[in-house]
Amino acid sequence: MNASPTSTMVRALPAEYTERLMTIAREVSFPRGGRLFKEGGHADRFWIIRTGNVSLDLHVPGRREVVVETLDHNQLVGWSWLFPPHIWHLGAEATSPVRAYEFDAVAVREMCREDPALAASVSQWVGGIVAHRLQSTRHRLLDLYAPYGSGDAL
Repeated sequence: MNASPTSTMVRALPAEYTERLMTIAREVSFPRGGRLFKEGGHADRFWIIRTGNVSLDLHVPGRREVVVETLDHNQLVGWSWLFPPHIWHLGAEATSPVRAYEFDAVAVREMCREDPALAASVSQWVGGIVAHRLQSTRHRLLDLYAPYGSGDAL
């Protein structure tokens, strides 16, 4: 199993688990500028982007939302659904028309409760993405607000 931090579901999970998850997926679309979710809202679903782009943003008091990462084809949108208290840690907006597969978080968590091996694979996949996104957010905020940026240019 290849589970790099930005792995797609297909590369990160064994084929049998991807197939099982796809049985509960539904196709959805969002127009450019459509909000998938707002920071602080209830995290009850997640998406895999088929086409288009989604920006992840962070509310900064006294300022507009700060874009911390942009996602595209085959990437996971949303991880807060997996970890209690199931509240979005970021916001997400379609920056172009988006088509995606949508997954009901309650159904996926139930599948994971019934199959510990599936749960371990999903947790490892999503956990790697969380770690990558937190690091990306840290770098973006340092670039925006620290006196000398993130230091990556050295």
